[in-house]
Amino acid sequence: MSRAILRPALAALLLSASPLLAAPPGLTIALQLEPPHLDPTSAAAGAIDSVLYANVFEGLTRFTETGEIVPGLAERWDISEDGLTYTFHLRDGVTFHDGTTMDAEDVKFTLDRVRADDSQNAQKALYTGISNVTVVDPLTVELMLDAPDGLILFNLAWGDAVIVAPESIDGIQQSPVGTGPFRFDRWATGDRIELLRNDDYWGEAPALPQATFRFISDPSAAFAAMMAQDIDAFAGFPAPENLQMFEGDPRFQVLSGSTEGETILAMNNGLEPFDDPQVREAVSMAIDRQAIIDGAMFGQGTPIGTHFAPHHPDYVDLTELSPFDAEKAQTLLADAGYPEGFTTTLKLPPPSYARRGGEIIASQLAQIGITAEITNLEWAQWLEEVFKGKDFGMTIVSHTEPFDIGIYARPDYYFQYDNPELQALMATLSGTTEPAQRSELVRQAQTMIAEDHVNAYLFQLGFATVADARLQGLWVNQPTQATDLTGVSWAE
Repeated sequence: MSRAILRPALAALLLSASPLLAAPPGLTIALQLEPPHLDPTSAAAGAIDSVLYANVFEGLTRFTETGEIVPGLAERWDISEDGLTYTFHLRDGVTFHDGTTMDAEDVKFTLDRVRADDSQNAQKALYTGISNVTVVDPLTVELMLDAPDGLILFNLAWGDAVIVAPESIDGIQQSPVGTGPFRFDRWATGDRIELLRNDDYWGEAPALPQATFRFISDPSAAFAAMMAQDIDAFAGFPAPENLQMFEGDPRFQVLSGSTEGETILAMNNGLEPFDDPQVREAVSMAIDRQAIIDGAMFGQGTPIGTHFAPHHPDYVDLTELSPFDAEKAQTLLADAGYPEGFTTTLKLPPPSYARRGGEIIASQLAQIGITAEITNLEWAQWLEEVFKGKDFGMTIVSHTEPFDIGIYARPDYYFQYDNPELQALMATLSGTTEPAQRSELVRQAQTMIAEDHVNAYLFQLGFATVADARLQGLWVNQPTQATDLTGVSWAE
């Protein structure tokens, strides 16, 4: 072919392609964990919220990146003088992705389902104080509480309380239908979930026409995919040892943020020998937190001594209640009747902090005679055996839910801590609205569980996102487990 023929042909091709080139590109973002299913209202897996929160599903209220609670599907609300009645005024013109109208009946259906006797909601306890949900009119719904609850607006922002519809509930685990700015398109199990922009969204439309979530569990594979630019971003990058390489490469940006993730060595308080506080204290003092942060997280993490986020204004630094002291730990074990130590299980979910941290902790515990037999579990197995079945001695997990110290007042929670004094304290906290009084009660709760050594508190999980340098609008911090794409765009 002659150059004279080639040039017009090439020009025509470029002109024909120009509309496509002008369209805003989509996004391929990777996460380490794949959801077990796609219903955030019936599972404890934060991986579901990582994909769907604020993208596909929305609640009456919602979290911003700073942790502020702002209106969601409710544009405003009224609170009665006695604090027992919340009247929510819903946004007009909101539809689900299947075209059906979102109204007060859907809110009632959602909250009644959350509180039902057969509810599978992981945070059902947060909503049991709601005594009744009444539809006033299609755009007004009234919540009656048994007692004043200073956290009700906060709790309604969780992914566990996003609004779902009875028309689509049967297929929600595989084909979720929400009201958000993106609609579910396809799930290739083991590989990706694809979302498309919801052109009928009630609010400001997102800039991205589509978004693909890839699931890459192996840290080496994550590094290779990012370096090859097969993906545009990786939220919660699982290989912290490689972050410096990305920081030095102009193609990328590294966003270093904080999370609500208290990473703990959880002990089964309902199982011998962990039903003995002295044994739990021995385990806590056998652990060198900084060695775990350095060895497993390459320095990405903040030591904690209780189940509370250090960036919260009410945090109390209680790390000195369980300092690293292997000699004292051995003495405590002997006093508890285990001079030769004991053998237990250490069941680990997939995240790097657990797998890498577990090896280090097993080695540290061996120094005081405790043999921790490691079993690596996939996420669905961990949820079934550990979280639901309570079949474990120890496990490592990061609790990424915001302000979740209330789990220690739930005796049936997976680590089975049963302390009536703490339960009474948390009940008082729930009914307290005065800020200074709430702060004092929160500090007391932190101290109580730290002094009882319920679990061994390791570190607050950092959160690093590696992204194409041209991307803007990604969340840096994680006030809740979410990958909110509503404000993400490509720089001009």
